[in-house]
Amino acid sequence: MSRVDAQELFAPLGPTYDRTGAVLSFGQDPRWRRFLVSRIPAGGHVLDVATGTGLVAAELRRAGHDVTGVDQSAEMLAIARRRFGDAVELVEASADALPFPDASFDNLPFTYPLRYVPDPAATLAELARVVRPGGVIASLEFGLPEGVWRPPWELYVRVGLPVAGRILGRGWHEVGNFLGGSVRAFWEESPLERQLGWWRDAEVGDVQVRRLSLGGGVVIWGRRG
Repeated sequence: MSRVDAQELFAPLGPTYDRTGAVLSFGQDPRWRRFLVSRIPAGGHVLDVATGTGLVAAELRRAGHDVTGVDQSAEMLAIARRRFGDAVELVEASADALPFPDASFDNLPFTYPLRYVPDPAATLAELARVVRPGGVIASLEFGLPEGVWRPPWELYVRVGLPVAGRILGRGWHEVGNFLGGSVRAFWEESPLERQLGWWRDAEVGDVQVRRLSLGGGVVIWGRRG
C-alpha cells in the first residue's frame, strides 16, 4: 500500500482510533505500546514516529520523556494536538523523509509504518539517521501467530475484523478488510531474518525481539551504532 493510500485509509479513524483499536485487539494493542515504551531508556529527547493520535507519546510522557511526535496524517495529528496542547511538538512528515538533522534525538520508537513505505530498509536507515550513537530504536508491528494459534488468528482477521468493521462504520470496514492481508503479506515478503538485516544495515546493534500475545505483536529494539 502506498503512502497516499495509507493516509486515505486511516484518515477517518482519528476520533475513534484509540478506543476502537484497543477493543478490536482485545486490549492487546495498549499492552504492546506500553512494552514498546519500556524499552526506551529514561530521560532524553525522544522522537515518536508514526505517532498517530499520540498513544505512544502519551506513554512516553508518563515515563518522564521529552517527546516530539511525527506522523504523515494531518487528521491523526489533529487528535494528538487536542490531547497534548503545546506539551508535545507534533510534526507532519513521513517516516522515510524526516525533517530533522542527523543525531537529533536520544531515542526513537515507531509503530507500524514499515508496512506502508515502498522501501522499509531505507526507511529504517532514515530513522536511525536522526538518533544519536548509543540511542535506542524500537519498533512495534503486528505479527503472525504460529502453530495452533495461527488458525484462530486467520479466522479473526478474515471474518471477525471485517464484520466488526462493518458494524462500526466510520472507515473501520475498510481497515477490517485490509489489515489481515497486509500483515500476512508483510511477513511473507519480509520474514524476521530479512527484517533483522535491515536493522544491521542501518547500523543498529544489540538487536532483540519479543513476541507478544501469542505472536500477535512483535517488538524489535536495538542500539544505534
